[in-house]
Amino acid sequence: MKKPDWLKVRVSSEELEKMQVFLSNMSLNTVCQSADCPNIGECFAKRTATFMIMGNICTRGCRFCAVDKGHPLPLDEDEPRRVAEAARKLGLRHAVVTCVTRDDIPDGGAQHFAKTINELRKIPSLTVEVLVSDFMGNEESIKTVVMARPDVINHNIETVPRLYSMVRPRADYQRSLNLLKRVKELDDNILTKSGIMVGLGELEDEVIEVMQDLRDIDCDMMTIGQYLRPSGKHIEVAEYITPEQFKRYREIGYQMGFKYIASGPLVRSSYHAGEGIEKIRAV
Repeated sequence: MKKPDWLKVRVSSEELEKMQVFLSNMSLNTVCQSADCPNIGECFAKRTATFMIMGNICTRGCRFCAVDKGHPLPLDEDEPRRVAEAARKLGLRHAVVTCVTRDDIPDGGAQHFAKTINELRKIPSLTVEVLVSDFMGNEESIKTVVMARPDVINHNIETVPRLYSMVRPRADYQRSLNLLKRVKELDDNILTKSGIMVGLGELEDEVIEVMQDLRDIDCDMMTIGQYLRPSGKHIEVAEYITPEQFKRYREIGYQMGFKYIASGPLVRSSYHAGEGIEKIRAV
């Protein structure tokens, strides 16, 4: 299918190259690059990025994701310090850190997340958001991240339950919900966040059911964006959702009680992430 006009974006090659050189010099990965994010030009021009820790090779094979799959390298113990140094040099007010899924590590990389959060906490006035894997539901791993006290813990549901076997064959819908629920039970001062992609063949009612499931576990924030096929090897786009439908999802979300909803064709998990926490804390 031909992409509609609302999905066409311009990229500044000069600003893109500057950030790529900076990140390369810091030996850091970003999900912006690894996942072929359509907003990379805009975000890199503003000198913002979502750091991706624990390497750039994922142990799972989700059929929507452009991140490389295979056997990852051992953890880089100096990486947490470099993430904080990069955040400081970029002058970030809100740092977002995600990861590749590391099912090869007993704790799924939870301790590495905690170390990174602790390093970022050394920067005055910086808010910290982490986008975590499901840790295979490991209770101790969830506790480890919660005890590091990030401002936001995000874990993406990604799609509706009916499509899990096609989109996320090694993930589990209830396990993902349980992680977000457990975060709130352990520390209700931490904001929880989740997101889904649309355009994979889901129905409106199914999206609304997912939104309600998230509200039932007191999830504070949600993102909804258009799925874009990274390559011919990935799942095809079933439909391009209109801006009007994204607006409808946003309105429904606020009626349900979400504290912040970002819903639009180019919205991604960490797109303008700092705005969400600023709006919530300004209330």
